[in-house]
Amino acid sequence: MKKLSSSQVRQMYLDFFKTKGHTVEPSASLVPVNDPTLLWINSGVATLKKYFDGSVVPENPRIVNAQKSIRTNDIENVGRTARHHTMFEMLGNFSIGDYQKKEAIHWAWEFLTDEKWIGFDVEKLYVTVYPEDKEARRIWEEEVGLSTDRVVDVKDNFWDIGAGPCGPNSEIFYDRGEEFNDVAEDDPENYPGGENERYLEIWNLVFSEFNHTLEDTYEPLPNKNIDTGMGLERMLSIIQDAPTNFETDLFVPIIEATAKLSDGQKYGKDGAIDTSFKVIADHTRAVAFAIGDGALPSNEGRGYVLRRLLRRSVMHGKKLGIHKPFMYQLVPVVADIMSSYYPEVTEKMDFIQKVIKTEEERFHETINDGLQILTDLIEKLKADNKSELAGKDIFKLYDTFGFPVELTEEIAEEAGLTVDHAGFEKEMEAQRERARSARNTDQSMNVQSALLTDIKEESTFIGYDKTEATGTLSVIIANDAVVESVATGEAQLIFNDTPFYAEMGGQTYDTGMITTEDGSIVATVSDVQKAPNGQALHKVEVTAELKKGQTYVLKVDRNRRIKVLKNHTATHLLHRALKDVLGDHANQAGSLVTPEHLRFDFTHFGQVTAEELAQMEQIVNEKIWEALVVETVETDVETAKEMGAMALFGEKYGKEVRVVNIGGYSIELCGGTHVTNTSDIGVFKILSESGIGAGVRRIEAVTSKEAYDVLCEEEGFLKQIAGLVKAPQLKEVPNKVEQLQKQLKELQKENDSLSAKLASQQAGDVFKEVKEANGLTYITAEVTVKDMNQLRQLADQWKQKELSDVLVLGTAQGEKANLLVAMSKAANEKGFKAGDLIKAIAPLVGGGGGGRPDMAQAGGKNPAGIKDALAEVTTYLTK
Repeated sequence: MKKLSSSQVRQMYLDFFKTKGHTVEPSASLVPVNDPTLLWINSGVATLKKYFDGSVVPENPRIVNAQKSIRTNDIENVGRTARHHTMFEMLGNFSIGDYQKKEAIHWAWEFLTDEKWIGFDVEKLYVTVYPEDKEARRIWEEEVGLSTDRVVDVKDNFWDIGAGPCGPNSEIFYDRGEEFNDVAEDDPENYPGGENERYLEIWNLVFSEFNHTLEDTYEPLPNKNIDTGMGLERMLSIIQDAPTNFETDLFVPIIEATAKLSDGQKYGKDGAIDTSFKVIADHTRAVAFAIGDGALPSNEGRGYVLRRLLRRSVMHGKKLGIHKPFMYQLVPVVADIMSSYYPEVTEKMDFIQKVIKTEEERFHETINDGLQILTDLIEKLKADNKSELAGKDIFKLYDTFGFPVELTEEIAEEAGLTVDHAGFEKEMEAQRERARSARNTDQSMNVQSALLTDIKEESTFIGYDKTEATGTLSVIIANDAVVESVATGEAQLIFNDTPFYAEMGGQTYDTGMITTEDGSIVATVSDVQKAPNGQALHKVEVTAELKKGQTYVLKVDRNRRIKVLKNHTATHLLHRALKDVLGDHANQAGSLVTPEHLRFDFTHFGQVTAEELAQMEQIVNEKIWEALVVETVETDVETAKEMGAMALFGEKYGKEVRVVNIGGYSIELCGGTHVTNTSDIGVFKILSESGIGAGVRRIEAVTSKEAYDVLCEEEGFLKQIAGLVKAPQLKEVPNKVEQLQKQLKELQKENDSLSAKLASQQAGDVFKEVKEANGLTYITAEVTVKDMNQLRQLADQWKQKELSDVLVLGTAQGEKANLLVAMSKAANEKGFKAGDLIKAIAPLVGGGGGGRPDMAQAGGKNPAGIKDALAEVTTYLTK
């Protein structure tokens, strides 16, 4: 068998299918672009949904890719099994309504067995088919030449994700030999496709022939598709004769680098230690790539997944004797392994390392918090004479603090406790069910009507420098049918030329009207979208008859367009200013450009300060006032990159691209409309900045008249304030407000002093009545103070004067009740604790609380219960 590296296998796969007329689709970002149904890109086909559902027609119906993917439904198994991963690479070849089973099967066999390519021994390969798919079996047996016993029927060989394209599939297995037998010879799982280690699945060929409808029926697809997937990691384990995926060149360098950071641990000598090495290698790879693609650790969504992977790795690092941040040091190793096809980790190395190191440092602080919680739980259980740690508490430690269950169990056992595994599994299953429910609400891949995908007439956008033009009406769609004419109602129109901009790249669509050449209005345009084959599809309300083949005048609402292009050009300036102020990691994550305002989403971990926002706003306005010329040129992608043009990650660009160059300051690939000079924008004003998700923030802003209106409105508010603070001029407002604040502080200080005197006077009365119970002296009283702070002041006076063993005070503030318990050292030595007493009386005021043995406090919603709570003190102490 050939000895090939991971880079060689990946490139060989792509090269093979290029010889079969396939176009290489670059690996997309792990963070889905414009697909809210996915948390991560989880397969090779996930990025091609737009082709499979018919919403976009590809230039070439034959596509091949190597796609980085993340799946997180089996995180617990990573490191424990031979082939579970969070991030993996899927090699796939796809046919969008072009070739079918015959080609897919023959090419798979050729790639695997031909000496020019992989060159597997044909005697080592088996295939499985769907029992009802007689055609696939016939091709394997009659055309490929496999014997009947090497083509296995498997009833589960039908690929179906619940709704959308589906169909039978055929899997290819490699026989690794008897030494990999992990089941008995007569075991029902001992066959290709069964649960065993001997027969390893390496390739899945899916024949999408049907559409699974929401009504649970299976309808034949108008265009049958091919969707195949080969896991690179699995293939390498065979080619490199590795017992598991982790002994391949994708992981070994990471494991070796981890070993150097450990306290002398070695891989391959101990199963538990090996698990920790595997977890770290897998998770570091996934985290580095995900951060490079714009995901950031957080407490929700994909950010939560990253945080969990990071924390799981840190805990396994501790098992290897690594007690300080270390994952960030492994990023260069990951980058080096993957650089031949994935340069992004190398390009963003510094940022990725910074994020990982920061998160590791935070978690090392969090670990101590988690350990304290576990210690408190154990102490409480022992105090209550209980011997088992509850499943819900284990789950909280695992879910909130990233504590592996085995670590919790180890600490609990050292303390003489057992662990409620069943309760923990119940909590875990509830979490899985919540995740499944969330996934079930996702919209699956829909199938586009063939009506739009079959329309091939060309349409050219000619509106970059004009808002009015003539165009020949080439397609009319009304009532879901292509018609020759339409006289009234809603319709969709395609013209050979159009000045109307179809919504794309965050820029909203144009509106306007369509007239005859003599000026009579025949339709109003309310929306323009891209059709699957790229034409501008005008949604119109027809007022007079329109006929296919006739020429009409298309008039864009010019005022609306002007507002849009000002806002669009401002987003380019803002994008560059963001990078200037925050750093190159601040990449566009989405935008919306309308006539009224602009919205710009960007990646950034951490807050954006008011000073940074002001700096960005100033930069953009300076570039506006510098009157920079906005130049647009058409060129190829490579030339554009050489010009320094920024490309939006996740966007697909054709052979020819438009480069928008704003005075050399901002250079971006963009197909939208823009002003010719930045001075046309007038003025730029940021309205707000906020976080909208894990590591993604949003700026909303306005330009031109809308910015002027905002400034006038804010000036009006300032004038109102000037009147209220009696400032003759606006510039005196800050000084006046500062004076008022100073006066307020002085009054507050005086008020606090009076309150303290009042509290002291009350103390003289409160502390007079000392009672006795069970050998302890105690004082209880309801007092009138403004807050819990003054209750503590009274307790301090009590403590200094050593007036009794126990003090219990209560106060009411509106509809709230506050209680405070203080105990002397003598009371503590007799076994009494302030925290225990507060827990006993707090329910009587409708609340709860806790604290130290010498001081505790509680709040509640029932002030009327204060008297009962104070009365309960006598009962408690007497018992």
